[in-house]
Amino acid sequence: MDLTPRLLEQFTVLAEEKHYGRAAERLMMSQPSLSQAIQRLERIVGVRLLDRGSRGVELTAAGAVFAADARSMLDVQEAALARARRIASGDAGEIRVGYVPSFGHWHMPRLLSALARQLPDLRVQLAQASSMALVEALRLDSLDLAFIRTVPPRSEDMEISEIGRERFAVALPEAHPLAGAAELALSDLQQDWWVLLSERSVPDLVRVSMLMFRQAGFLPQVRARAEDLSGLLGYVTSGLCVSVVSEHTAELSFPGVRVVPLTDDGATDALPVFAVHRPTPHPAVLALLRHTDTWFSESP
Repeated sequence: MDLTPRLLEQFTVLAEEKHYGRAAERLMMSQPSLSQAIQRLERIVGVRLLDRGSRGVELTAAGAVFAADARSMLDVQEAALARARRIASGDAGEIRVGYVPSFGHWHMPRLLSALARQLPDLRVQLAQASSMALVEALRLDSLDLAFIRTVPPRSEDMEISEIGRERFAVALPEAHPLAGAAELALSDLQQDWWVLLSERSVPDLVRVSMLMFRQAGFLPQVRARAEDLSGLLGYVTSGLCVSVVSEHTAELSFPGVRVVPLTDDGATDALPVFAVHRPTPHPAVLALLRHTDTWFSESP
């Protein structure tokens, strides 16, 4: 005979009620059926668990201990079932997320903050790399989800969706004559030297920025190229160059740098943010993506 969850439930309810009639009512079964179930349980356990009297039942010493253990077993089973269902739905478990370096200072803190509130049982492992390396990691099943700025070539086997856009701004040395401006146009800086991101690291971003320069009526005097945001801002801090950046770069409070929004046509929604995952994603990927709309409006 098996010690089934139903049998444990019947005993724990009877142990709480100490009355067959009330326990049977709670269990939605007949009193004789409950009595037979308890007798079957006592045969399985091999000891008397209850003393039956005219006014109800009392637990034996063994019965009291067994009732507590039975309740613990039922609680563990219930928790295991709930956890399995949450993992299957994507609301719990573990997910591996990659992102490009420029997202580390603004986007990822907001992602982690939103998930801590909305999906507290979901653990996130983070990895940072280039867009191309992140897509390759998805192919190799080293990541479940990636956030990138530019879509690499040969990524047709991935599911890619745009989840938001950011405004272009300019990063100026603090000593620059226009560093105190509330807004600027690119044409205000056509006499300056520029540092730009390399085409190899973010080709789409470079393409969009060069289009904006042409629309502003000039091509920048490029003094240097940088592979990532920290290198870019290093040049700006030196006082040698200005650069185009995301508006959220201002959140970095990078020493010696002032970030000013641009007024040029197309600057407001110039910088896309993409989410990339395999066609059949981990359940947590879809759960996480449901919360990405909070990134651009909430503080970490």
